[in-house]
Amino acid sequence: MFMFINLSQKRLLSLGAYLKRMGRRNRNVNKFAQRKRERREQEKNPQEKPAGDTRKHYEDIVRENAAFEEYYKVQKVCPEEEWSIFMKTLKENLPTAFRITGSKCEADGLLKIVKSEYFSELLNVKLKVEGTDEEEEIKPINLPWYPGGLAWQLRLSRTDIRRSEPLYRLHNFLVAETAAGGVSRQETVSMIPPVVLDVQPHHKVLDMCAAPGSKTAQLIEFLHADEDKVPTGFVMANDVDNSRCYMLVHQAKRLNSPCILITNHDSAVMPSLLIGDEQNPSSTKQLKFDRILADVPCSGDATLRKNPDIWLKWSTGNGNNLHGVQYRVARRGCELLAVGGRLVYSTCSFNPIENEAVVHRILQEAGDALRLVDVADMLPGLKYRKGMTHWRPASKDMVFYDKYEDVPEKWQTVVRPQMFPPKPEDVHKYNLEKCIRILPHQQDTGGFFVAVFEKTKPLPWEKEETSIENNTEVTEEKKEPPKKKRRMGGYREDPFVFFSGDSEDVFPSIKEYYDLQADFDSTCLLTRCHVGKKKNIYLVSPIVKDVVQRNETNIKIINTGVKTFVRCDNKNMVCPFRLSQEGLQSISPSIGPKRRLRILKEDLILVLQNDNPSNPPDIKLFSEHTQALVKDFATGSCVLEYRDGESGLQLTLVGWRGVHSLRAYTATPDTVHYLRLLGADHSKYDINKFKKASDVPDADVASTDVSEIPETSSLQENGANNEDITENGAQSTSS
Repeated sequence: MFMFINLSQKRLLSLGAYLKRMGRRNRNVNKFAQRKRERREQEKNPQEKPAGDTRKHYEDIVRENAAFEEYYKVQKVCPEEEWSIFMKTLKENLPTAFRITGSKCEADGLLKIVKSEYFSELLNVKLKVEGTDEEEEIKPINLPWYPGGLAWQLRLSRTDIRRSEPLYRLHNFLVAETAAGGVSRQETVSMIPPVVLDVQPHHKVLDMCAAPGSKTAQLIEFLHADEDKVPTGFVMANDVDNSRCYMLVHQAKRLNSPCILITNHDSAVMPSLLIGDEQNPSSTKQLKFDRILADVPCSGDATLRKNPDIWLKWSTGNGNNLHGVQYRVARRGCELLAVGGRLVYSTCSFNPIENEAVVHRILQEAGDALRLVDVADMLPGLKYRKGMTHWRPASKDMVFYDKYEDVPEKWQTVVRPQMFPPKPEDVHKYNLEKCIRILPHQQDTGGFFVAVFEKTKPLPWEKEETSIENNTEVTEEKKEPPKKKRRMGGYREDPFVFFSGDSEDVFPSIKEYYDLQADFDSTCLLTRCHVGKKKNIYLVSPIVKDVVQRNETNIKIINTGVKTFVRCDNKNMVCPFRLSQEGLQSISPSIGPKRRLRILKEDLILVLQNDNPSNPPDIKLFSEHTQALVKDFATGSCVLEYRDGESGLQLTLVGWRGVHSLRAYTATPDTVHYLRLLGADHSKYDINKFKKASDVPDADVASTDVSEIPETSSLQENGANNEDITENGAQSTSS
């Protein structure tokens, strides 16, 4: 120690720098911290500023690319007689599309509101057609192939929305309901892959390239088709980009499912995972998925209507470069697929090199272990073209080739033999016409490609697997060479710590207070810390628990479980945890009558409209029915229920019985959503720029655009009345 004190300042600094460097070699690099260091360094040593930003506003982009037109004319992706309308449509803005989500009764109620309150207002609205003096009517189009008639498309742009009060109201409705999870705004063609995947509640589902998560949300909705019970299956949503995984977390929080895992891995080399063997509980077996979605990275040239900047940077090299990645992802998906299972391969590209060439390559290698499925009957009313059976790969200099032997040596690493179409005599073997190609002009959408595989038997290169006791590794015919371990970036995730059982320190008080049923499995509850106070308690389904516990060391799990209990230390509380609205639907069936209140419609409206946590509604303001219910009802967290016998609407909310009050614990977007379903006044949350502020009720509250309402928190969910509780602690980044 004395020697270090006497070292010169310079040597100390150099030694510190050396130790830091050595430390960095032996730990994962935090790219967020790295960026911060780089910014500081740049501030200390400013460089010459580069030329001005060359990016253009979408409106200023010239929507033309001669190479694009030449390439796709040669490929014949569109009939010659339709070419002009195909190109004209590509240069127009994309229409707005959305689908209604949530439980069946809530979705039905919301659909009636959309039709009666918003679509009816659009009947007399006309908008100017771009580039002309003509006007056209706005007609909401129901997508006939989407289950339940819940998906809609309107020919509207952002500019259009600002021109008309009915359109502005519709826009505010869509933004508010998206925040509450009642609506999902998603491009029309993007909704197709989850529909043809045909997910059932018992399926194990893998979404290989899931971010940003709109398709993942659909998969979860289909998994929860039977609302009376928790699915026995699950959805694993994976993405290679760590930061994009948190977009998936955001999507999952809106859906409140205990049956989803979010993982961070390169999907082309997804590890083989283990799961318990149902027939032999002491053994494990390799996890095989019943349904897999491989919506692979692509050049995206079918999204030109949404992303006009692609006009500026399109080249043949984009598709050629991605072919190998797309093939590896799809091939690995087929390996992870169970026999009898279904895999959907999809891209938002027109390029056959990214589409049919990948499908053909996989079918050629798999032989009769894989077959393409015709899913036309699952998409009634959808206009599309059949998959291509002939195409011509091209090099970067726009020279097209009919066979690999014609490719010059300098281009042989760019144009590969696997990119060529099947020989004419072999075309019938692959049934490529069963693929689906959607062109923008057919139904005023973006472009898309979908192929549906079914696995009929193990792939030729798959190894035999046997069930092994005591969680030992799966035996194989021959050992594979060790794979290089991938360095994981991003945040270091908190652990997933499951309850040991009913004896867990905090569980007895929770079980007694909420009158939990005897068959409730407490081992499906988890926290994100080994030591210290449990702040948030999450719930997962039994199969998700099994997957997490057996594979936490094999793959980086970002998030799982739905928040069910939240710590709220208060001297007057018997149980130190309150319920969370996020996990209420999952835990509610297990909560006994001791902590449930079935209140009348007018009382629920009163609770929702009086949302100021510092001034909750007094018990005296409620109906005699509810006053009688709460007279001897213990203070603390509870379940508020409402059932409408006529419409079938059922609402379940987290409530709080105060000493003299009753209030709800719902986020602001949820409050607006429930008031809308109840037909109650929610005008104080709306903003109407077409009226003076003085004409809007509670204008001071409505001074913020509804699009700025926070999606996961509000005064109601996080604030507290002194009489009730004060929640302390903060959620970790991973939760």
